[in-house]
Amino acid sequence: MAPQVKDMLIARELKERVLRIAPLVDFRVFGSRARGNADEYSDLDVFLEFESVDSELEERVSDIAWEIGLENHLVISPLIFSRYEIEVSPLRISQIVKAIEAEGVPA
Repeated sequence: MAPQVKDMLIARELKERVLRIAPLVDFRVFGSRARGNADEYSDLDVFLEFESVDSELEERVSDIAWEIGLENHLVISPLIFSRYEIEVSPLRISQIVKAIEAEGVPA
């Protein structure tokens, strides 16, 4: 199986498990694995946007990402934001958000 195909299957599994605990506004894979220039040690960067975020949700998403990563011998790095942070706060013009908008691949 091609690495990018496997990455997208893993990302979709993460998305499905996260949707069991909270609705998502947006979900994308970004970084080297989305660009197709990852190496065997690259992590899987995922962007998750929720209507609102609290520490319990962040912890639950991180736990799910860790479990799926462990099952697939891969580090999954979730980047979690609220809709407010993406649409209204100064974060909306940050380099990371611009990069995710430009190169992020919906899963």
